[in-house]
Amino acid sequence: MLTGKIAVVTGASRGIGRAVALKLAAEGATVIINYNGSKDRALEVKQEIEEKGGIADLYQCDVSDFAKCESFITDIIKQYKGIDILVNNAGITRDGLLMKMSEEDFDKVMDTNLKGAFNTTRFASRQMLKQRSGRIINMASVVGVTGNAGQVNYAASKAGIIGLTKAAARELASRGVTVNAIAPGFIETDMTKDLPEKVKADSVSQIPLGRFGTPEHVAATAAFLASEEAEYITGQVIHVDGGMVM
Repeated sequence: MLTGKIAVVTGASRGIGRAVALKLAAEGATVIINYNGSKDRALEVKQEIEEKGGIADLYQCDVSDFAKCESFITDIIKQYKGIDILVNNAGITRDGLLMKMSEEDFDKVMDTNLKGAFNTTRFASRQMLKQRSGRIINMASVVGVTGNAGQVNYAASKAGIIGLTKAAARELASRGVTVNAIAPGFIETDMTKDLPEKVKADSVSQIPLGRFGTPEHVAATAAFLASEEAEYITGQVIHVDGGMVM
């Protein structure tokens, strides 16, 4: 259980982030739901948590903005007297072939997915080091390991997340702070539901378990990594992908 723990989940208004927020709250954590533009959906997550007896709060922040992230994390620490769990889930896609990809689309994905994780970790880790405890969980992707045509920006950002995770894990381990990554495969979210049926069928054919995963599969892994039972796990990339990458 995570009773009494303060958890921040970025990009928590939908998909995997929403599922992680709900799961951590169900385990007893007070969950700060970060969102950028989807306030209504973030409010729905908060209401669902509270209807089930949990505790949640909202905080708008564009994680790609270094200064805003400093204010975001500082405000959370002031209000809640600490931060125990940070889940860096906020992410976007701007898919396109390498030769046609704009600089703007490359930079935006890198700024949100990779720099965003750096920004929040940069400020949250300071408090965790003082506490001599903390759990940082970064959302990577199988494409950060395998690559994927049409996603050089997204794949690069997620490969960067893996490197950030391993380096931060080495830096923070001596103070009892663990840093791990989760690499989801094909998960049933808004990003995948609109894929053409042929693309879905081709994707399923690459998965040994023969089906897409759910956000709840990823959330369960995040909850475990956030728990005391995972205190001896750090610097790892846990694949939640039905066996796609072995």
